[in-house]
Amino acid sequence: MKNLIDHKLYNRENKKVGFSDDTLERIRKIILHYPDDRRKSVLLPVLHIAQEELGGYLSVDVMDYVASLLEIQPIEVYEVATFYSMFHLEPVGKYVIEVCQTGPCAICGGERILDHLEKVLGIKAGETTPDGLFTLKTVECLGACGTAPVMQVNTEFYESMTNEKIDRIIEDLKNKGNQQPTETRWAELF
Repeated sequence: MKNLIDHKLYNRENKKVGFSDDTLERIRKIILHYPDDRRKSVLLPVLHIAQEELGGYLSVDVMDYVASLLEIQPIEVYEVATFYSMFHLEPVGKYVIEVCQTGPCAICGGERILDHLEKVLGIKAGETTPDGLFTLKTVECLGACGTAPVMQVNTEFYESMTNEKIDRIIEDLKNKGNQQPTETRWAELF
């Protein structure tokens, strides 16, 4: 049995983290939309902002900071951050490829497209390419069973996937090189 002490959640970077004054003001405005006794309700939007603005993933230090900011227990933040696949607990590549692994996608070829992505990228699910460009993940239902198999790259959604479509998508992303990926700016939504 793996030593539980080695779990990623216990790794601390012990770095000072904090939002800018502008971001703190934005978060204060978000908090105003919720009752004082429901501070945990604001956790999802704040975690999105934290991930986007504080390094692209939620380290334990970042999650502890969010907990202190919202005056909730750190475990409450850990529970949410580890439950949702859109939150990353370690650094990820510029393009995060998420492949649906639930029944309908698996039946319609989801496992086949995951195998193809692993071969094309030279990594397994849960890993990042050495150049830091791609991270490959499996996720639960992406909500498009009728057009399975499906995958998502950052916030771009792809349906009825084939190996040929994957090859074109990967080639296009590689050609973008150092351009900024298309992503939702969570801070701008709130």
